Amino acid sequence: MAAPSSSRWFSSACRKVGSLLFGSVFLSQSAASGSRMESERPSKLEFAVQMPCESCAQKVRAALEDKPGITSLSIDVNKEQVLVDSVLTSAQVQALIESTGCRAVLKGIGGSERDLGAAVAMLAGVGNVQGVVRFLQLSQERCLIDGTIDGLEPGHHGLHVHTLGDLTQDCNSCGEHYNPFGRQHGGPGDSERHVGDLGNITAGPDGRASFRLEDTLLKVWDVIGRSLVVDAGEDDLGRGCHPLSRQTGNSGERLACGIIARSAGLFQNPKQICACDGVTLWEERDRPIAGPGRSKANTETPAAHL
Repeated sequence: MAAPSSSRWFSSACRKVGSLLFGSVFLSQSAASGSRMESERPSKLEFAVQMPCESCAQKVRAALEDKPGITSLSIDVNKEQVLVDSVLTSAQVQALIESTGCRAVLKGIGGSERDLGAAVAMLAGVGNVQGVVRFLQLSQERCLIDGTIDGLEPGHHGLHVHTLGDLTQDCNSCGEHYNPFGRQHGGPGDSERHVGDLGNITAGPDGRASFRLEDTLLKVWDVIGRSLVVDAGEDDLGRGCHPLSRQTGNSGERLACGIIARSAGLFQNPKQICACDGVTLWEERDRPIAGPGRSKANTETPAAHL
């Protein structure tokens, strides 16, 4: 499909500016966008933790207490429950708990006020790329996005909510970026952007991207039933010279995706076993997030560690 005339004009204009100027502007805008999205407001995390004795609880307390980013802590040994108020990602808090040798599973996430809805997307796709991303509507204006995605190439990757929750052709049937207002593609800090434009996440040398973002356009009730997609490349936030820049951010192929489904908030997930496949809470901890390897009959599948 031919690019609109405005896109051809924009590409021509880009070629006329010096590459040094463009590079400096792009890096500056990317940094500003990333800074804006990171959430500094604490959220409350509810973990089920295998703590058979008081000494285990003491180890968990020692691992969490007074750690930077953790503002409060409550441990109930009888319920094997740990509640943490933190500005860290759920994966970071879980890693601190499990550094004691006690296994942990995130059961719920909430804010300081009455939550307006929660959702989760379990991503799977090319190769070993898989992850879990959670959405929590903190208020009418603020949505918290907490996630961990493994198996990525180190570097930046575009992250977007897409219009359709259709995985019949893997990620290719998810539709375009969620864009109910018919705007051009942009970054999360821009007034001109798709609602589904969440910018970039960054994978470290181990291929893991762990992030905790906040967005003012996204609403949980609007994205349930749609899909979340992570791309192979960096999103240029609509500032590139490529014809796709102001359509998709030119972030490359779709690596992994998942349908955004309603999920439990704090204290809303009492189940210990999944009725759909017979997987218990702790068996689920050591199985892939989806697919045939999750089946109770398959005991040889390695842990996903998400």
